Amino acid sequence: MTTLVSTTDTVTRDALAVLQPGFTGTTAPDWLLRRVGEGLASVGLFGRNITSPEQLTALTARLRAERDDVLVAIDEEGGDVTRLEVTHGSSFPGNFALGSVDDVHLTRAVAQELGRRLAECGVNLNWAPSADVNSNPGNPVIGVRSFGADTRLAARHTAAYIEGLQAAGVAACTKH
Repeated sequence: MTTLVSTTDTVTRDALAVLQPGFTGTTAPDWLLRRVGEGLASVGLFGRNITSPEQLTALTARLRAERDDVLVAIDEEGGDVTRLEVTHGSSFPGNFALGSVDDVHLTRAVAQELGRRLAECGVNLNWAPSADVNSNPGNPVIGVRSFGADTRLAARHTAAYIEGLQAAGVAACTKH
């Protein structure tokens, strides 16, 4: 049930429109449900919030019971960065593998299937893909999360990944 905050409380209303809090645990805490009901526009999920696709589906349904248009975001890149398969590793290739093959149709298809699985669980915003160009091979953070060291390669695979996610009804958020 949505109970928006008073229109005179513009600071709270504006904050609820832009914040994207996470939380600890696999069920939404009362404070979060209350804020979603008051108009919190988005919630961020991580591996600590997910035990299975069924549990994730129940969690997103609970959030939508408070506000049906809430954005549910996740950090699901495939490869080394996974939340859906956090306990055993992703069954999806990561960006470096996709860039090495350099088949944008494959990248789009992988992202679309990943998006389909996210949408099936009630997730509608993915903090992916990583659009980084791996210009420093010694960078421990980017590495295999990049499609590669060539800017044109990274750009075309980033675009294909976005197209794939969005074809599945999941918004993409490029990062870094």
